[in-house]
Amino acid sequence: MVNWVGLYTLCRREVERTIRVATQTLVTPWISALLYIFIFGEVVGRRIDTIAGATYIDFVLPGILMMNVITAAFTHSSSSLHFQRFVRHIEEVLVAPFSHVEMILGFVIGGVLRAVLVGGGVFIIALFFSAATVEHLLLFLFYIISVAIVFALLGVLAGLWAQSFEQLSVMNTFVIMPFTFLGGVFYSIHMLPEKLQVVAYFNPFFYFIDGIRYSMIGIRESNATVGFVVIFTMMISLAIFVEYLFKKGWRLRG
Repeated sequence: MVNWVGLYTLCRREVERTIRVATQTLVTPWISALLYIFIFGEVVGRRIDTIAGATYIDFVLPGILMMNVITAAFTHSSSSLHFQRFVRHIEEVLVAPFSHVEMILGFVIGGVLRAVLVGGGVFIIALFFSAATVEHLLLFLFYIISVAIVFALLGVLAGLWAQSFEQLSVMNTFVIMPFTFLGGVFYSIHMLPEKLQVVAYFNPFFYFIDGIRYSMIGIRESNATVGFVVIFTMMISLAIFVEYLFKKGWRLRG
């Protein structure tokens, strides 16, 4: 039986944490997105021909939006869990009447809500540059929420693994950011040499970016089925693995 009151309390705490430091959690990524859109869309984009029949700013906006969604979801859940471990607050949660699934859901829902707020802000900013369109609303919502869930779960995993706040930045700096930029945020995959195109198809971030690009401007460069399989496989496998680690109490106690 689900402890709905407890789950609501956990989620509210995560949301309040986001709002309490809104300058860091919301305003900073919005300003960063504004600079990306302005520089790559307005300044650089005016000097670049259309890509796959779309203006450059329309082509890069979905990637910029997805990049911010990924970062927001991952950063929220990883920092929240790690900080609770650091101050030993997690021990109070462990003795409370919550199941492991409910605890994980609290972190994941908090990360998803932050990602949605950040992504919504980026979309609104893009409206001022006439660059925000959505051709397939349901797919747009699916990619935003599902990818946010994936990286919120990955953030929980990082929050368990990290032994210091410095280690939290390792995955973001050396995995998430490189794979995101190599996933076609600012270019079409067909611009790459043929051998590198093959490598790009093994980059899961490519399917996240390409999927939301299709939902926004109707341009797809990947196989939709493969993209769905990648998302659901990562979501299910991460959920099972994180739940297993919580059951084991790995790095949660002591």
